[in-house]
Order: sequence, then C-alpha cells, then structure tokens
Amino acid sequence: MERRLYKSRTNRQIAGVCGGIGEYFNIDPVIIRLLAVVFTLAGGAGLIAYIIGAIIIPEPDSTVATEAR
Repeated sequence: MERRLYKSRTNRQIAGVCGGIGEYFNIDPVIIRLLAVVFTLAGGAGLIAYIIGAIIIPEPDSTVATEAR
C-alpha cells in the first residue's frame, strides 16, 4: 500500500500541515511545529514552507481515511 502525505484532520492547529507531516513520518507533530517556529524565526523559511504546504498538501478524502483504519 502506498503512503501519501495528507493534512491531518485530527491533529491540527491551523491548517493541519505539521500534524500531517508528523503522522506521515510517525513522529510527534510538536517536533515538526517547533522546527517550523525555529525556521520562521531564523529568516522566515518556516513560514514560507508552511504556507506552501497548506496550499499543495491535499486534505484526506473520506475513502482514503476509511481505508487507512
């Protein structure tokens, strides 16, 4: 079965990008959020990456979410 990156529906703070990345790599999404904050404060790359992720990472549709369970 092919793994796909989706925004998280259950573990989201703003758009679900960090939650989805955390679920994809099977790590705590808090770590991803902290890295995004660090990169944002270190020049803005984290904010730009988050906005791009919010635009291009798809929402999970109901059939994919049902099959994953």
